[in-house]
Amino acid sequence: MNFRMQNRHVIDLVFPIAVFFVFAASSLAVLMLAANIYSSQTVASADNDQIRIALSYVNEKICQNDHNGGISVQTLEGRDCLALQGNSNNMSFTTYIYEYEGMLKELLVRDDVEIPLKDGKDIMEVRGFSIEEMDDGLFRLSSMDPDGNEMTLISSERSTL
Repeated sequence: MNFRMQNRHVIDLVFPIAVFFVFAASSLAVLMLAANIYSSQTVASADNDQIRIALSYVNEKICQNDHNGGISVQTLEGRDCLALQGNSNNMSFTTYIYEYEGMLKELLVRDDVEIPLKDGKDIMEVRGFSIEEMDDGLFRLSSMDPDGNEMTLISSERSTL
C-alpha cells in the first residue's frame, strides 16, 4: 500500500478540480446567455403586442360602428381622426379615435358640441399612430414600436353602399 501512495502526484488532485471549475464556468456562461436572450425576446414580444392591441382595438371599433357610411377620417386640430358616427335616443354623436401626445385617445361628443382633442379618454400609449382612408370604406391603420418597426392593419366597413 505504501507503494501506491508514493506514486500519486499533485495533478491527480488538481485535474478534477480544474475540470469542475471549467464545467461550472461554462454552465454559468450558458445560463447568463440564455437569460439575456429570454429578456430581449420578452421585451420585443411585449412591444409587438402593444402595437397589435392598439390596431386591434381600432379595428374592433370599426366593426362595432359599421353602418352605412358611418365611418370616416376627419381632420381636427391638425390631426387625422377616425370618426364613428352614431345615433341614440334621437341624438346624434360622433366618437373620435386619434393619437394625441403619444397616447391613443377616444372622444365621444354630441354633434352640436365642440370639445378639444386633449380632453379625450386615454386608451393606451402608442407611437406614430396614423389613420388613412385608402378608398371608400377601406382604412389603413399604422403604428410603430419603440424600435421604429411599423405595423399596418387594413380594415374595411362591411356595410358600405
